[in-house]
Amino acid sequence: MSPRLQRAGTGAAPQKKEGKMKPLEKLTDQIVRRVSINLREFDFDVRPYVHRTVPISHLLKFCAFYGITPHHPVHFRSRHSNLAGSYFLGKCAIDDSVIYKSDIRGDELKLRGEVIHCQGEDIPAEHDQSFVIRDSFLVKTLVHSYPHDPERLNRFPITSSVSLPYANIHGSPLRGCFLGPFSTVDISALHDCIVGAFSYVQVGELSHARIDPGLVWIRSGQETEFRFQFTKAIVNKYIFFGPNKGFRGIFADFLEARETEFQRVFETVHLEPVSVPSGASLNRYALLKPKSKIGENVLVAQGAYVENSTMGKGANAQENCYVIDSHLDGRNVLAHGAKLIHARLGEKVFAGFNAFLRGRADAPLIVGEGSIIMPHTIIDLEPESDAPLEIPPGHLVWGYVTDKETLRQHSIALDALSEVDGEFTLGEMRFRGSGSGFVRGFQHRIESILRDNGAYFDGEKNRGHAQKEQHISFNIIHPHLRGQREGLFPATDIRP
Repeated sequence: MSPRLQRAGTGAAPQKKEGKMKPLEKLTDQIVRRVSINLREFDFDVRPYVHRTVPISHLLKFCAFYGITPHHPVHFRSRHSNLAGSYFLGKCAIDDSVIYKSDIRGDELKLRGEVIHCQGEDIPAEHDQSFVIRDSFLVKTLVHSYPHDPERLNRFPITSSVSLPYANIHGSPLRGCFLGPFSTVDISALHDCIVGAFSYVQVGELSHARIDPGLVWIRSGQETEFRFQFTKAIVNKYIFFGPNKGFRGIFADFLEARETEFQRVFETVHLEPVSVPSGASLNRYALLKPKSKIGENVLVAQGAYVENSTMGKGANAQENCYVIDSHLDGRNVLAHGAKLIHARLGEKVFAGFNAFLRGRADAPLIVGEGSIIMPHTIIDLEPESDAPLEIPPGHLVWGYVTDKETLRQHSIALDALSEVDGEFTLGEMRFRGSGSGFVRGFQHRIESILRDNGAYFDGEKNRGHAQKEQHISFNIIHPHLRGQREGLFPATDIRP
């Protein structure tokens, strides 16, 4: 059984008497208690989710990796924590936490004096920003971008929170929260919230709320709101999850079938170097399989998987992205966790967080230039499909699509949406506000991502992540393997 994705189990994990617990077990129990207390108003017990997701034995097997480049501040501090298999970049402070096979990527944390854009204001950073993770349990979680909480602009805090596999915490400080598997919290600040499996929230600030699984919710103040709710049957088909039950469903099957492919990447100290074009970056902990080709200025982040595919100039595959039997024309954005199988993307197509886009070998998915695939969209063509499914250029797509009929119910031309001013519904999708503002906001963000990732690098100007991370080295940090501190990592302080 792959250690990276725990399958279904039965029964709750037995609890030892505290006096007989080792420090790692005590730490896990302490975190669970803290988070459960924060969520007591929901009568929500975190314990059965945590203990079935990552058995203690899995926390003993893996090292941690701290990346150093000439372009990012170097300071990593950790105390009384487990960091098994996790990747860190930028300034980080970790205390009393368990971070298992997660990516804590600080390449967009702001430096002192840089301008932070927050709620319409431009604010200069008073200090170098840093991640501060305390009393939290993060499992195969992506943490990225810079904080968007106006009260804590110098720190990106994650406190007394639990996140489960393939969750994304993107520019979103958390306090006392629980994130279900494949959920995303984007450019928000959450306090004492439960975010259900495969839900996406971009809402600014949210406190003491429970988000149902499969909700896609974008809100910008009182001006704009987009909502779509997947049915419970669809969510359970793709990611069924419950206390003491582990994970089942299409997402789990898809990832587990490829999990062992990554083991060599993490277990081998010296891999054969792969030649990449000018301006491109293939992370040491990404997997590029034979018969794949990447163009200039392409970014393939750690944990990304590319097989039998072509990525054109300036395209990017971010953490936990899969690109299989596909072709990207160029300047495409595959946000964290997006998956692409048997698909062809025109230039500047955006696929949002944890989107799952699967065509068929004899009936590929074709997405026209400039289209936007919303975060947490599922396009999964029926097995009996005998013709390609084509999304015209310049369209917005959301929800669950399996054929031409469901595509009509879950898409709209960007030009048509731009004409909306007020209430608009299509099927189960509800939109309120300025359609033109919504479209412009998305397009501006896509351009910003392309610039940040170095898609427009010309050999001298417009350097981005793809160029800045070409020369990265790693400190490898080992845990205690025996004794009472077994599984905990030694207190570590890495400075320039």
